Amino acid sequence: MEFSFPWPTTQGEWFGWSSAAVTVLFGLIMLFLPNIGLRILRVQAAPDHPGTVAATRATIAGFHLGVGITSILLAQPLLYLALGFSWLFTAFGRLISILSDRGNTIYNWIWFVVELALAGLPLAFALGFIS
Repeated sequence: MEFSFPWPTTQGEWFGWSSAAVTVLFGLIMLFLPNIGLRILRVQAAPDHPGTVAATRATIAGFHLGVGITSILLAQPLLYLALGFSWLFTAFGRLISILSDRGNTIYNWIWFVVELALAGLPLAFALGFIS
């Protein structure tokens, strides 16, 4: 079996690939620069709890890198579906926070729109709206 890098050729593949690339970039930031990543998310690690940084590197970076790199390397519609639904549920969680946790801030609304876009790109391709 020969492995070759599946470069995107259609507009839909580019949409899914772009969302995966942003996901990988976010994962790399959280893996190698977790304090900067936490600042971007407006979360602060307590100095006396180094487990916060470990959890950031493991849980946040690991998931984003795993699903993003897998989507890029294998370029399968079902992987793009998983990527899209992951971002969709991330946006849904942010919406619940906006409505329930007094999180009605411009920052949360901007991230909500970004997360919806990152969900919509691979979902549009995986569900056949864009080929």
